[in-house]
Amino acid sequence: MNRKLRYYNLELLEYKKAWDLQYQIHSLRVNNQIEDTLILLEHPNTYTLGKTAHIKNLIVDKEFLEKHSVSVFNIDRGGDITYHGPGQLVGYPIINLSEWYQDSHKYLRNLEEVLIKVCEEYGLKAKRNEKYTGVWIEDRKIAAIGIKISRWITMHGFAFNVNTDLNLFNGIIPCGISDKAVTSLEKELGRNFQISEVKEKVINHFKEVFDYDIIFSGEILNLNQNHFEAMKGY
Repeated sequence: MNRKLRYYNLELLEYKKAWDLQYQIHSLRVNNQIEDTLILLEHPNTYTLGKTAHIKNLIVDKEFLEKHSVSVFNIDRGGDITYHGPGQLVGYPIINLSEWYQDSHKYLRNLEEVLIKVCEEYGLKAKRNEKYTGVWIEDRKIAAIGIKISRWITMHGFAFNVNTDLNLFNGIIPCGISDKAVTSLEKELGRNFQISEVKEKVINHFKEVFDYDIIFSGEILNLNQNHFEAMKGY
């Protein structure tokens, strides 16, 4: 049987709207009304705190948040605090692991593998860190990963720094790790990147790593149209 992946190619979308979209798609996937799905997008400036986050890792005050128009959300993924913002490519896979491997660790390692392969295409030697989930260039973190699995169907996902304003990470202790730096494609290679180009590489490697045969552009179905003006075809 062919494995099919529905792909939503979005632009800049508020975090709460994307979170709502995930839940709607997750519900459809639980009821087998939709195929496995991958959403790629960007967010406005946002800090998210996972289920194991410590509020002390948000190290700025209300004035900083207002000055930089940063929203803050407590959310239901694993992990600590992280930053999302323009120039960062965020991926939300909503896939049924029962039709692949019922193995959360293998799933995390494969998400890392997708982004390691993208970095390799740009000539960067990326790797895993035995202690911390994510993707690293030497001791600099270029991608964070935080997931939720409910009824063996995934939510949340990865945040890959492409042209990200890394100064906004100064408002937090990213992922609760105080002795490591963050980086981006732009910082490592000294040039700006088209997000659309990086999306294409991500989707191609996602297809390869997770054994999909067919990728097709997602339609909104019965979801709230007013939330998704940024929708584009693949």
